[in-house]
Amino acid sequence: MSATLKLRHKAIGAEVRRGTYAVVVDGERVGSVGMNDTIEIPVEPGRHTLQVRNGRKSSSTETFDAAEGEIVVFRCTGKRFLPIFLASLIVPRLALKLVRD
Repeated sequence: MSATLKLRHKAIGAEVRRGTYAVVVDGERVGSVGMNDTIEIPVEPGRHTLQVRNGRKSSSTETFDAAEGEIVVFRCTGKRFLPIFLASLIVPRLALKLVRD
């Protein structure tokens, strides 16, 4: 039996970076998620990394553990506070955000 990674692209309020995000698990692209969509990805039990990307913009890499039969849920968004949004123009890895739900 495997575990499941569930990723939602959802923002509360207005979001400037509304494009489709590539989903990268353990360094390999496994799919994409559009605005207001959800993707479910089967993963083996154990430790994994997760990142979302859109062109040169990306999130930081998040590490998570998945137990057998567990559903691990993250939410991704491009909505950032203004100072971080402005900094992301120079440092693209600040552009997108992953939050574990």
